[in-house]
Amino acid sequence: MKVIMLKDVDKVGDKHEVITVKNGFGRNYLLPRGLAIIGNASNMGRLNEMIRREEAQEAKKLDVYKEMAGKLAGQTLKIGAKAGTSGRIFGSITELSVKQQLLEQFGVEVERKKINLPEEAKELGTYTLTLKLHPQVTQEMQMEVVGE
Repeated sequence: MKVIMLKDVDKVGDKHEVITVKNGFGRNYLLPRGLAIIGNASNMGRLNEMIRREEAQEAKKLDVYKEMAGKLAGQTLKIGAKAGTSGRIFGSITELSVKQQLLEQFGVEVERKKINLPEEAKELGTYTLTLKLHPQVTQEMQMEVVGE
């Protein structure tokens, strides 16, 4: 069954992507939840219109994203983590914890999937994280992992 994804679904497909899934998965999960629509000829014709409308909305938000990037420029995000005596943290720093701290410390709400964490953030210290707010707006900022 061909479907057009309306939302991002982990391990299935991204928004506006045309994919082939098993009939039962599409009919019983994706379609009833509004995550996808059937990929027939009329919906394929509507796909370009949906993409164009989405891009127009994102273009309107571009100024908001630039303002957010300006607000975060030069800032250091402090995240507390439990760590052993050697400075190695227990667990890991996740996008969700970064999202919550950005909201608490700077009053900026960023989607979890727009946060790129450095892979090596396993010890206390300072790291650089990247926020991909928009295809045209990318902001790097410092993240300091401190012991609790």
